[in-house]
Amino acid sequence: MNPGDKKTAVPCPTCGKPVILSEASKWRPFCSERCRLIDLGDWLDESHRISEPLDDHAEKEYPD
Repeated sequence: MNPGDKKTAVPCPTCGKPVILSEASKWRPFCSERCRLIDLGDWLDESHRISEPLDDHAEKEYPD
């Protein structure tokens, strides 16, 4: 077996089902279109969001 032949499996971000990361996995990193759409809906209704920076430098106002 060549190192390039090794398959990597990751859990689906929505349901946790293992997904093989390959060109054959159409919805990667999701296991299905359904899980992909559930995740998209969570971003659209703001259940998922990117946090603001936590360091003190980001909170300081800099003069123009």
